[in-house]
Order: sequence, then C-alpha cells, then structure tokens
Amino acid sequence: METMDFRVAETLSPAQEASFLNSWLPLVKKVVRQLSWQVSSVMDKEDMEQVALMGLLTALRRYGTPDEQFASFAAQRIRGAILDELRQLDWRPRRLRQKAHKINDAIRELGRRLGRVPQFEDVNTHLGVSAEAYQEYLLLDCASSLESLDALLGNDIHARALDSRTLEDEVATSRTLRLALASLDEREQMILTLYYQHEMSLKEIALVLDLTEARVCQLNKKIGEKIQTFFEK
Repeated sequence: METMDFRVAETLSPAQEASFLNSWLPLVKKVVRQLSWQVSSVMDKEDMEQVALMGLLTALRRYGTPDEQFASFAAQRIRGAILDELRQLDWRPRRLRQKAHKINDAIRELGRRLGRVPQFEDVNTHLGVSAEAYQEYLLLDCASSLESLDALLGNDIHARALDSRTLEDEVATSRTLRLALASLDEREQMILTLYYQHEMSLKEIALVLDLTEARVCQLNKKIGEKIQTFFEK
C-alpha cells in the first residue's frame, strides 16, 4: 500500500496563491467541461467556473505548494465544490421536487415489476411524464450520484490527517474500497476509468461505449450503490 503523506500544508502568501491559481486554471476549465453536461440546466458555465475556482483555492490552502499529487487532489475538490453547490441550489419549486420524487418512485416500482432497468418509454407509459422532465430528473440524479462517488473514491489524504481516524481505520477503508471496485463488472470499471482517470464527461463516455446518456447515468448510479453496500456491511 502506498505510504500516506500526512504533512501539514504550509501557508501560501497571497502572491503565491494568485500565481498558482493562474497556473492551474486549465484544470478548472477541464473539470467544468467535464461536468457541464450534468449541471448546465441549473448552473451556467460562468457560475460553474467561479465555484470551481473557489474549489481550487480551497485545495491550494489545504495542500500547500503543488507537487505531482496535487492534480488529482485539486480535481476532486473542484468537482466537489461544483456538485456541493448544485446540491445547495435545489431552489426548484416544490411542484418540480415532488415530480422528481414521483419519477424516482415510479422507476423503483417499474424495476421490480419488469425485472430490468426501466427506460423512458416505460416511465412515460406509467406516468405520462414528458421527455424534458425526465431528462431534468436524470441530470440532477446523476449529479447527486457523482457527488456520492467522489466522496467514496476520493483520496483526500490531507483531510484525513485532520480527523481522528486511526491508521487501522484507513487500512480497513482502503481494503473495503479495493473489494468494492473488484466487484464491478468490466463496463462499470471502464466508466470509472474514463471519468476519473481520463476525465471524460458522461456524454463523451456514452459515445465511447455506444450507450445513451440516460443509460450512462443509470449505470453511474448503480456503481455508486454497489460500492456503498460494501461500506454498509
């Protein structure tokens, strides 16, 4: 197992922060592009970039001077900042929130009845929901799943140094995560690789795997649920 670096981040001067923010702007734009398809219906690109920049600043202040491990650390914090903002921006009218809950309940019921993942046509027949409302549901549900996955898969070693978990806890968590990832089938592992290592958007992943965007969203949620079950045992 890799040795964890629990060093305390040094305090950067305002000039250093400004310089590093400027040099790491391409990472901000890359993460924004990756997530824009999921959250553009709630946040425009300019707002996303501002939130992402704050995520980068937080990463710098927690990490200190960037090194070869900083990119993955910062990408996680930038994604997390955007997804957390999306979660807090649940300003949709109560009627739309109720519709989302209704669609979610219908998908679960249809899944049990049909013995497979329901498609839009199944939900449309069952509820008469429009394609636009269904797409909005998928986008927001997918963003929520990504936020959970980021929390499960993140390797925030510096944040871990600030909490009270012991080394034994960390070893157990790492072992559980390895078992969870090994339980995924080949396509599910490919989705994680394309998203986290190649930093592709879900729309791009759909093209690579010859799937619809809606199907990739459903698979992404299934991946999160599979991994979560290992931590609930």
